[in-house]
This record gives sequence, structure tokens and C-alpha cells, in this order.
Amino acid sequence: MRALVVEDDLRIAADLCAALTAAGFHTETCGDGEEAWFLGDTEDYDLIILDLGLPRLDGLTILKRWRANGRDMPVLVLTARGAWTERVEGIDAGADDYLPKPFRMEELVARARALVRRSAGRASALQSVGELSLDANRMTVSVRGVPIAATALEYRLLAYLVLHRDRVVSPTELIEHLYGDDDAREANALEALIARLRRKLGTGIIGTRRGFGYFLETAEDATGDRR
Repeated sequence: MRALVVEDDLRIAADLCAALTAAGFHTETCGDGEEAWFLGDTEDYDLIILDLGLPRLDGLTILKRWRANGRDMPVLVLTARGAWTERVEGIDAGADDYLPKPFRMEELVARARALVRRSAGRASALQSVGELSLDANRMTVSVRGVPIAATALEYRLLAYLVLHRDRVVSPTELIEHLYGDDDAREANALEALIARLRRKLGTGIIGTRRGFGYFLETAEDATGDRR
């Protein structure tokens, strides 16, 4: 999953990125309000962590602009402001969750995972598709109950396919959410990753609809083509 951390305190931003990366997110960061507004308005993120006290453009204004433009990605607001009226204002502006500073990093990660799951209509941390099971809290993968040793990148790919299990996901979308703006945005890198995962998982787990993309196979897929 691709997450944008909008925080002008470099130490806090680094801590947030480290915690989210360890939790299976691909993270990007910025500390300027104008840049944050542009990124959130033009890029596709699975989650945005948004501090309200930003230079050039405050977080509340950014959030209102995103929602006015139809941007519906989950947004977790961070702020040093403690008044309940300000929290209500943030939620009314379109925040999906609100966490006042100081906070425990474990709580932020738990809230981040929950927001991403709920935005995809998946409430439980334990998800199963066909013979594949994924535990988002433990970041573990198993097939028919047998644990699979997945790398962080492999886990992120499977987690994204699990969240979007009801459709075929294009290579372009997968690359964007796995790598963000990194230099590794190449189709052959994704193909190599898929091939490596298939060797680990076995057959009947990751399906391909030629010309469209990838999906997780279910019992129904054995008798029909995924739309």
C-alpha cells in the first residue's frame, strides 16, 4: 500500500515513515502544504497521514480542497491541537480519523491499517481468498494453512491484491502502489516479482487475465474468467 506522510517536523516524519514501512506500506513524505495539496490531488495513495500545522498551506485547507475535488483516499489527521471543537472541525472537513500529538506509534499503525481495510470494505485483519490467507497484524502469509516466507515487497503485493480481490488489477496500478515514484517502476520488475511469488505460493493463487492484469484466484475462477 502506498502512503503519503505530510509532516514538517523531520524527526516525526522519519519516525512515521519507518513505522509505516515496517508495517508493509510504501511511504513518501513532504513537509510543505502546497506540495502536499498537489500530491494528494494528482497521485493515488491508499492512505495519507496529514499534520494540520504546515507551512504555506494548513492541513485543514488541504483536506477541504481534496474532498471538494472528489479525492476520497483515507486521511488520518495529526495535530498538536487538543480542543474537541478542532477535532470535530477536522472530521467535518473530511478526515477519516484523528490522532492528537503526542501519540503512540503502535496506535497510529493500527489506525492506519484499519483505515486502509475499511476503505476497501474489509474490516478484519485476517483475510482469506481461495487458498491464500493473509494476517495484516502479523504481516504473515499462508497457503492452505502452511506459512509462506514472503519478503516485504511480496507481502505488499499480496496485501494489495487481497484488498482489491473483486477485480483484476492492472500492472500500472500495481507498480504505482508498490513502488510509488521510485526508479523501479518497470513492468519487468513486476513480472519478476509475480514469478517469484508464484514459485513460493504454488499454482492456483495468482491469476492473470491477459492484457488486463492480475487477480487472486478463488474456487469460482477455476470454472470461469475473471471480469
